[in-house]
Amino acid sequence: MRALIETLRARIPLLRERMRECTLCPRECRVDRLGGRTGFCGLGAGAVLARALPHFGEEPPISGTAGAGALFLASCNLRCPFCQNYRISRERMGETVDREALAGRMLELALRGCHNIELVTPTPQLPAVLESFLAACEWGLNLPLVYNCGGYEKADVIGLLDGIVDVWLPDFKYGSEGDAVACAAPADYPQRALEAIGEMIRQTGERLRTAGGIARRGVIIRHLVLPGRVRNSLETVRLIAERLSRKVPLSLMSQYTPVPAVAGDPLLGRRVTREEYETVVDVALELGFENLFIQEVDERNLAPDFDREEPFRWDPGPGSGRG
Repeated sequence: MRALIETLRARIPLLRERMRECTLCPRECRVDRLGGRTGFCGLGAGAVLARALPHFGEEPPISGTAGAGALFLASCNLRCPFCQNYRISRERMGETVDREALAGRMLELALRGCHNIELVTPTPQLPAVLESFLAACEWGLNLPLVYNCGGYEKADVIGLLDGIVDVWLPDFKYGSEGDAVACAAPADYPQRALEAIGEMIRQTGERLRTAGGIARRGVIIRHLVLPGRVRNSLETVRLIAERLSRKVPLSLMSQYTPVPAVAGDPLLGRRVTREEYETVVDVALELGFENLFIQEVDERNLAPDFDREEPFRWDPGPGSGRG
């Protein structure tokens, strides 16, 4: 713990300095967020928290039986039109919290028995969030730190988190520039994701290390299969296999649920079919991935409702878990 605290104390000022001409993410807005200006993410220098809760809908090594200690942080450096967390990522739902208040929420999650502290889309407000994590650690927090992000990251910023983050949970959304642009993402998304996730793997290794079934160190790469875009999924899976690793756990998600913003879209306005999803799973198996998390195709509405106390709790049904 002493080493972690010392690492945080050394790295936080380096990350905060990047906000002076902000280069925390590949958008490189270069605005002075410490001086009150805002860039693509629309955030200042402080932390904006949407929800803090035990999250039971992640992969089994993350959620376990007691839930991940999830901190849903406002904004995102992507603008995926289909985002199920759009109220947080696009509308920036949440409240500004100071260092002590956010640290207190982390400790509350620990007291509730959560297996880890999971930061959801933390990059836009990374220095402030780590300040709170440092305070929580100084007050006795001793849980693995999970970094849940969209994959559009800078490898050098990820490098500054070496020795701080225990488990990386990145998306790899798009395998080609064309598919990225078609879904309103930057054309350089695939290359940025390759570089960033490659650095994550360098830090923690290819194998997921667990204790009692709960992740302690490693990487789980996630990919959401989109309706009508099986080709994108196949390109993404092949890219991961050829450029990253077949040994790193790969989570193929089938839970896509159309949100109002894409209701009229001929592709994104519908659910993923069983045939589409199973095609992607079959190719992943053929490519030799050693550790796959797969789901059943579920017809229920699996979009979270952040007005509920437990936004990710759904009625039990077929395909409600990962395995």
